[in-house]
Amino acid sequence: MLVTVELSNAGFRTTIEKLRLHSWLLGPGQPTEVIDCFPEANGDFNLIVDDRADTHISSADGRLYLGWFPAGRPGAEEEGWVLAVTGTAEVPGYRVVFDPQTPARLVAATVSEVLATARRL
Repeated sequence: MLVTVELSNAGFRTTIEKLRLHSWLLGPGQPTEVIDCFPEANGDFNLIVDDRADTHISSADGRLYLGWFPAGRPGAEEEGWVLAVTGTAEVPGYRVVFDPQTPARLVAATVSEVLATARRL
């Protein structure tokens, strides 16, 4: 049995333009981009800055927590941002961790999306 292969279509093909480098959002940015996601003075959130300059924000009901650890969380230096939502008896919660170099703009987008899903019971 004779098999023929069309060589003009074989292999990896691209263009110089597609191989050009892209510019990506890098660097931690400003933590205020994330902190500003939380509504001011409505009593729904508590903000604490501790003696290490770590920032902790929690919902008044205690089910949402955001921690910012500029130098990494003690014992877990790769954790710069920790977002956690406590689950219910029927549905488990979740935890999202970003390293200290994750751009604050990306963390803010995640936090904003989580806050947008909150509903008063």
